[in-house]
Amino acid sequence: MIQNNKHFKFVTKEIAKEWEKSGKAEIISKCEHFISAQKRPVEVVQGKDVRRIFYEVVRQVLAKCLKNEQLVGLISALKEKHPSICSVIVDIFSMIDIEITALQEKNVRDKFLVMVASCKDVVGTQLLKERLDVDTLESLKLVSSTKLFQQKYIKTKTRLFYKQQKFNLLREEMEGYSKLATELAQLQNKDEGAVYLLENIKSLIGCFNIDPNRVLDLILESFECHPKSRVFVPLLENYLVLCEKSTLCQMLGFKFAHYQVIGMKTPESLYIVSALLMQKGLVDLDDLLVHLVPEDEVLTSEWSKIVEAAKEKVRKMNIVNLSGTEKEEKEEKPEPPKLENQKFGLCEGLLRVGDWDNAKELMDRYETNYAMAEDSFVHALSQLISATIDPFYRRVASVKGSQALPPAKLKHGDMATPSVKEYGDLTENVFDMLNRLGPRLACDPLLMAKIIRIGRMFIHEYHEANEEQQKQWHAVYGGFLGATSNVFLPALSLLECNANMSEEVWVMLRMLPYQKRYRLYGEWKNDVYERHPDTMLMQAKTVDRTKYIMRRLTKENVKQSGRQMGKLSHGNPVVLFDCILNQIQRYDNMINPVVDAFKYLTNLSYDALAFCIIEALANPLKERMKYDDTNISDWLQSLASFSGAVFKKYTIELSGLLQYVANQLKAGKSLDLLILKEVVQKMSGIEISEEVTRDQLEALGGGELLKAEGGYFGQIRNTKKSSNRLKEALLLQKLELPMCVLISQHRHAIVFEEGEEKHLKLVGKLTDQCHDTLVQFGNFLSIQLSMDEYVKRFPPIDVLARDYHTPVDVAYFLSRPMYANQISSKYDEIRRSEKSKQKSSSLEKNQRYITACQSVMNPVCEMIKGTQPDKVWNDISPQFYTTFWSLSLYDVQVPTEAYDREISKLRQQVDGMLMEGSHDTRKRRERERCESLASKLKEEQRKQEDHKARVRARLKSEREGWFLAKTSKNDAITKFLQLCVFPRCVFSPLDAIYCAKFIQIMHLLRTPNFSTLLCFDRVFSDISYTVVCFSENEASRYGRFLASMLEIVMRWHKEKEVYEKECKNYPGFVTVLRTNATDGASKANHLDYENFRHVCHKWQFKLTKASVVCLDSKDYCSIRNALIILTKILPFFPMVTSLGNALEKRVEKIKEEKEKRPDLYALAMGYSGQLRARRSTMVPEHEFHFKDQTKPANTKATGEKAAKASKSSSEKVKTDSDASRRSKSLGKEKKESTEKSKDRGRSKDKMASGDASNHRSSSIGFESKESTRSRSIGKSGMKSPQKHRSGSSSRTLDTEERERKRRKIDASDIKAEKLEKREKSEKRSKSSSRDILDEERKSSKSKRESMGKESKRIKTENGSDEIRVKEKHRKSDGGEKAKKSSERESRKASRERSRHAR
Repeated sequence: MIQNNKHFKFVTKEIAKEWEKSGKAEIISKCEHFISAQKRPVEVVQGKDVRRIFYEVVRQVLAKCLKNEQLVGLISALKEKHPSICSVIVDIFSMIDIEITALQEKNVRDKFLVMVASCKDVVGTQLLKERLDVDTLESLKLVSSTKLFQQKYIKTKTRLFYKQQKFNLLREEMEGYSKLATELAQLQNKDEGAVYLLENIKSLIGCFNIDPNRVLDLILESFECHPKSRVFVPLLENYLVLCEKSTLCQMLGFKFAHYQVIGMKTPESLYIVSALLMQKGLVDLDDLLVHLVPEDEVLTSEWSKIVEAAKEKVRKMNIVNLSGTEKEEKEEKPEPPKLENQKFGLCEGLLRVGDWDNAKELMDRYETNYAMAEDSFVHALSQLISATIDPFYRRVASVKGSQALPPAKLKHGDMATPSVKEYGDLTENVFDMLNRLGPRLACDPLLMAKIIRIGRMFIHEYHEANEEQQKQWHAVYGGFLGATSNVFLPALSLLECNANMSEEVWVMLRMLPYQKRYRLYGEWKNDVYERHPDTMLMQAKTVDRTKYIMRRLTKENVKQSGRQMGKLSHGNPVVLFDCILNQIQRYDNMINPVVDAFKYLTNLSYDALAFCIIEALANPLKERMKYDDTNISDWLQSLASFSGAVFKKYTIELSGLLQYVANQLKAGKSLDLLILKEVVQKMSGIEISEEVTRDQLEALGGGELLKAEGGYFGQIRNTKKSSNRLKEALLLQKLELPMCVLISQHRHAIVFEEGEEKHLKLVGKLTDQCHDTLVQFGNFLSIQLSMDEYVKRFPPIDVLARDYHTPVDVAYFLSRPMYANQISSKYDEIRRSEKSKQKSSSLEKNQRYITACQSVMNPVCEMIKGTQPDKVWNDISPQFYTTFWSLSLYDVQVPTEAYDREISKLRQQVDGMLMEGSHDTRKRRERERCESLASKLKEEQRKQEDHKARVRARLKSEREGWFLAKTSKNDAITKFLQLCVFPRCVFSPLDAIYCAKFIQIMHLLRTPNFSTLLCFDRVFSDISYTVVCFSENEASRYGRFLASMLEIVMRWHKEKEVYEKECKNYPGFVTVLRTNATDGASKANHLDYENFRHVCHKWQFKLTKASVVCLDSKDYCSIRNALIILTKILPFFPMVTSLGNALEKRVEKIKEEKEKRPDLYALAMGYSGQLRARRSTMVPEHEFHFKDQTKPANTKATGEKAAKASKSSSEKVKTDSDASRRSKSLGKEKKESTEKSKDRGRSKDKMASGDASNHRSSSIGFESKESTRSRSIGKSGMKSPQKHRSGSSSRTLDTEERERKRRKIDASDIKAEKLEKREKSEKRSKSSSRDILDEERKSSKSKRESMGKESKRIKTENGSDEIRVKEKHRKSDGGEKAKKSSERESRKASRERSRHAR
């Protein structure tokens, strides 16, 4: 009972206050809504909500919130449309009467009686007498006496329920039942309504006293015969008013039980009748199910048996027959007859009459796939879906010009499910129906095509809709994705070779992003096939058929096998490709036949193939490394090769594969770069190989035409379409810049991330693979992208270095095409702005080019200043740094021989075709192509020559500011090699050649403050420390760089005329600045030709020694890299027979380790064979350079001592600079030891050349230590050219100041020095040779000590001219003695080596 206002749900106090204005209307509308929503006929008002409303209204009247007249008005308003509302009101009165009686509140009861009395005329006294309590009726004066009423009620009840009535049966009253049968039989030909027919039936029952239940049975029998008639349902509704509702359900139950007993199949008509009655609410589902068979437990067990049988069949199909005989087909036992399933039959009837709600309720109680196993059930649900979507399909997605089909309608009854009118209606029932239908939609391909076309139109409109509309359609979008995963793709698997349906599915799926498509394919492959027995069997059959085809696939039957694969791929592509990829990963020789056989696939199959490749690559269960953890697994290499081939030949979307590689790089996994490398190589024709020939390398330095014709192993012109597809995929996913940045970052991170865990050999391979892929990918982008796209998508170099942490070499590699294009554009702009009618001279063109370069590169110079420490720019200028890194081999060299070679080949082809004299159109076109290509190559060569000339003019204009001379030459060369040459020479083979050519150009341009001799000496001095740090490919590139440098050196060594022309008076070959004390003039001393030959021998010797050190080591990388470098420089090293013999001995030792190190054995065998072949080109040492053989041989002890000194100096090559800096801060004793070690280093360098004159001429520049070099210059009383030109007041003096100070020298000091020299000379002449040597060593030691003291005092007391002059004399004296001592030791060591050689 409602106690306060807060419990009122419908009739609140607010509504009661506004009753006359709006409250009454609102309550009436709510009642109308609840009455129309009920399943019962409208004439019978029921429902809890309606009763609740009137209960609250009555309570508000009793609470005096409403008046009695207002209640009467409400009942009157509703009674006009719904007369049965009075029954509800009386029920409410009866309930409230009981509540008030229980409360025993007299005032409330009085109000209640007044209220009921005011309503009795509206609801009728008959209903009040029926349902109200007798005492209440007496209070209302509807009953005169309670006692008399009770007596009359007992008598009536006894008469109705305790007096037996007799009805005539069919055999007893033939006429009544005959008339009833006639009436029902003629029902189809009459237009009378159900009410008229019911009156006739009632008359027959009353006239012939026939059984009403038997009459109901006859009506049902007639209904079964005419299920399409629309009269029986209203007839039964009216008939059931006269009897209990359960009678009809029991009657139907008896009918179903009858067929169960006699063992006959239940007729379809009975299911239809039951479904129609259930649809109209005359029969309840739960009441009828108790009469149907089988039991629920039986259904569950039957479905389990079906699934187990399917799994067992699949298991038998997957058994491998090892005997080689055909499988014996056992006779299958006949299956026992299935028990009729009346429950699923009733569900099918519900679907046929369109009652989806009851059918869904029934299906939810059992396994859906079990119900869908019956074809009739599937057809019934398909017809219901077709009838639901057909009008909408015809309006939205019908194909124009197609043959019109009749509208889809249900055969029985009116469809209770509303038809689809817009996309939002699909979510109500259609998607639910489809998901329950599942893969069995394959039974109705027409319906499948309709729904797919609707989905295609929806996805198209969804992508074009605004954000608000997409939010409204979000559920529909998800519904189509779910239907694709659960229905369309599984149904496609059950269709037998339906290529058209595959294309319909693809037209819809291609509008989705690849992420959603691949997710659908993943569910299709890994989940869908396990849900249904039919799909499990189809998967097993496909696998078995695929294996059969693959066993017989050869190059000869590719066409036939490809057609068979195509048929399988139309319905089950993921299963087919999974099996094929497993075979390819094991047998790489099947790649080409399989790729050729894929030409019969559909677009959906190609897209599924891309997904299967990515899934196979990402398989976490497979090891990517071989068991030795030093090589990549064969399956990964095979899969990468297959990916490149299949993506090149067929139009398959690449976005997923590229994004997969990018994600792997983000995760720190570089092995999958092998895939990108293969794809780029196959699709663009750009190969990155260290095995390119010299001719190919030369061609790669030319223009694009020359590269395409002579630079690659394959024909790059056949990859135009595929390379364009790859470019579009990269631009679509915006992966061009991220991929470059990720690869470059990962290249430097490999050593730190995998260095400790992985083998060093593997780390080197990964580094090479990463670097090669970067170069290949960058070349592809520079070729395929237009310059506008390139500039738009790549940031400036400072952003690359600062924000993306890209190394300098990679940053310039990516930016180099942009700078070249910008300079070219600026040059054209300047040329157009200068509108001169006269033809411009070469000088004017060069000046324009220089201006364009300055306008483009000056901002770059400013940007790169922050990429290096400030002290770097004291040695080299930012302009030089930018110029070196921004140019390429194309800019500095024209491959004339390569152009001539390719043009000659084309002319030979033309001449051959002319000799044949054929008039074939194809050959004529080929001849025209060759002629056109030859002319284009000539034009390209001319353009490159002009460009080279402009670049040379630019370099000539910039050379003055390259080396700033703020520090020593040694520091400048160190920075140049460290920041420019070494990083770039190992970047690519072209860059290796470029570095050597650039050094040569710097020499030929007479670059100020650049020592060519010092640069070459630093490169050749000791490469053992450098070699061990390289990976395999880096060693190959470094070998090319050394070969190019040696080629330049040996060209000067070969002919004196060439040397004197290109080197004699060049500043790069200045050795010392000699000062003449008599006239005060200083002049540069250039290295003459014979001394240069001595230097060349020294370099050959040092290369040999470094190579021997590497070959004698036990380190794998040192030996491998040394052999690779030696192979690359073989045309120019070794040139001396003795050096070649030494190398050959070491190589022979490596060949002995054939079993332990087979890869090193292979390299050693290759180099050894080539070395023997070049033995004829080697010369003895005295022919390579002039050697004085008249000197006596040194003793063995002297040779050993020299070798020891040479070894000590070799071990200190790297740490000399640091040791020099540290020595300055140590005490007197440490200074003395340091001076001794430096003397030994100098003597080692002198002994290496084998001739004393060599050391006398080149003692200034071939030490690798700055401190040693500076001291040697000081001892000889000379200033280096660099120090002579520098403006540092602390280290040099102007010429005039030096002359002035020399004049102030005290004559007595000079005489004293001369007297001291004379005394020493007389003393040496008197002593023996051994005493002389000891005395000279002691004197040299004392002089070095005095030199150290004087040098220190000079630095601290800057200004004492007299001390400075004395120090120079002492240095000169000590230097001469040290030179003589060193010469003696060198001659002894040379004789000892000659003796050992003999």
